Amino acid sequence: MTPSTRRAATLSSLACASLLLSACGSGFDDKPSPAQQTGGQVTLQILIGSSGEAETAAVKQAAQTWAASAGAAATVTPAQDLAQQLGQAFAGDNPPDVFYVDASRFADYASVGALEPYGDKISQPDDFYPSLRTAFTRDGKFYCAPKDFSTLALIVNQDLWSKAGLGDADVPTTWEQLTSVSEKLKAKGITPLAIGPTRDRVGAFMVQAGGWLTSTDGKQATADSPQNLAALEYVRSLVSAKLARYPDQLDAGWGGEAFGKGKVAMTIEGNWIKGALKADFPDIKYAVHELPAGPKGKGTLSFTNCWGISAKSKHKEQAIAFVEAMTKADQQMAFAKAFGVMPSRQSAKSAYTSEFPADAPFVNGADYAQGPVNAPKMDSVLADFDTGLQQLATTAPKTLLQRTQKNIQAALGTS
Repeated sequence: MTPSTRRAATLSSLACASLLLSACGSGFDDKPSPAQQTGGQVTLQILIGSSGEAETAAVKQAAQTWAASAGAAATVTPAQDLAQQLGQAFAGDNPPDVFYVDASRFADYASVGALEPYGDKISQPDDFYPSLRTAFTRDGKFYCAPKDFSTLALIVNQDLWSKAGLGDADVPTTWEQLTSVSEKLKAKGITPLAIGPTRDRVGAFMVQAGGWLTSTDGKQATADSPQNLAALEYVRSLVSAKLARYPDQLDAGWGGEAFGKGKVAMTIEGNWIKGALKADFPDIKYAVHELPAGPKGKGTLSFTNCWGISAKSKHKEQAIAFVEAMTKADQQMAFAKAFGVMPSRQSAKSAYTSEFPADAPFVNGADYAQGPVNAPKMDSVLADFDTGLQQLATTAPKTLLQRTQKNIQAALGTS
């Protein structure tokens, strides 16, 4: 993601939160549950944030299959800007019945009563990976079924690895080994690692150190901790020694582009890198490995959406039945084959890794992954934290964490 795209996404998120909160601030939580449609054919309105034509076609086909069997109708609309369109729909008091909810936006919706908490009504809710359930749980309620997920892993350029005289045994599994192998690569004139300067990449080191920005329930600020300090000091040591470089220092918009151009031997990215490399850099030979463990063990970040159901929907029973169909293990595998996502159900893991064995490190990360900050009103706080990470080489990590701690406390109303 380029800096301009990141700014646009942040502005879109802020606009969404503003629209949503203004729509809900005048009694949204207090309004009675809408009357459910009891006669005639039900038509579900479904709004998705599609990754492209393949996803749109797959979801439309699955929706039509469900509708035919349910005696209902389903209209699937791919959003041009999901956050903005959802915000406008809620502000206009006309939200879709079912819609994608990004984990980073979940708390904004749940905190104002915009979501129906139906998660435990889906069959075998404990089959969803625990880290994904946590991402969509607030105040003890499992709100919505995870659609699929991604995690971060270590991507290694096999040609540059061999050029440096390195083999499979040299793939780092600890921070110490990451430093050591990076020094060997640098000595051979190869830039070791590209990493995005945001919480969505650097945050993985915080998890590996045993830290994170907020408590599990999203109610307490935990930014200013010894664990997070150790993580940022370690990343700073890599950056200062030029063992790690930010993409813009390599004339690239993101880590995957720097990696695809052959400018680095390693990058830390999610499974979306597969499609990007296939499309833009098909000659790059690479391997995927789990991220090196830190002082507290393995850690990665997860990125996921759930199938949100509007608290205002007049078709909640049918909406839940729709989500039930979309989250069956076989349907999730169909989606995986169609547009490259990873199933959110643990029961689909063996089928997925059999179909895509090279992706096992991504799937394995679900067992120790940390989801996005699960608290509302965090956009400006997290944007400020990212700005600090971009200046990590010249900013004291302790100062950055103290500032972030205060900002989170202010947002949570706990300062």
